[in-house]
Amino acid sequence: MSVRAEFDAWAADGRDRGMEERHWHTAKHALARMPVEPGDTILDLGCGSGYAGRALRETQDAGRVYGLDGSPEMVRNARSYTDDPDVAYVVGDFDALPFADGSIDHVWSMEAFYYAADPHHTLEEVRRVLRPGGTFYCAVNYYEENLHSHAWQERIDVEMTRWSGDEYRDAFRDAGLSVAGQDNIPDREVEIPSAEAFPTDDWDSREAMVERYRTYGTLLTVGVAP
Repeated sequence: MSVRAEFDAWAADGRDRGMEERHWHTAKHALARMPVEPGDTILDLGCGSGYAGRALRETQDAGRVYGLDGSPEMVRNARSYTDDPDVAYVVGDFDALPFADGSIDHVWSMEAFYYAADPHHTLEEVRRVLRPGGTFYCAVNYYEENLHSHAWQERIDVEMTRWSGDEYRDAFRDAGLSVAGQDNIPDREVEIPSAEAFPTDDWDSREAMVERYRTYGTLLTVGVAP
């Protein structure tokens, strides 16, 4: 199944709002770190419901915000969630970003980058559209060190790229982005039941659930354009 078909179905089922709620637990902490200045232009890569772009407009005084997604239904939903004239949503391809060279101050991506058909080329595209000194904040929960995420590929028909933290840093550098930082942002909002409640349908032990959310959380890699 294509990325478009998969996420069109998710949007039609209302799962875009569910993703927004779950991702916000860690996304809000990463977004707060972005060095956004008034008037900056932001690209949200794989925007889903568009929550990140709306948040950047509301809390950090971003200028123009573009949300790009491969799913027309996701984009349709995102447009319906805001009437802000400075937030725009477009259907687009990660491998051919519809923006001019050096036209974007910051790129954000949450739980979307690993769907890129050619992630190395996507990074080159990110580098191309960023202005000098612009940043790419790339947040993922599906990555090699997070052993609890490995089974996710079995639950979705779209092929995903599972890199390690080292592979993310190497790929950023290969694309011409300096790595300004990389760390894990724990999810402290997911409720974890007491040990007596385990095993559950999803978890064999409380320790495993704690590790997934409180230790691995979200891997954030920050790149800077020269």
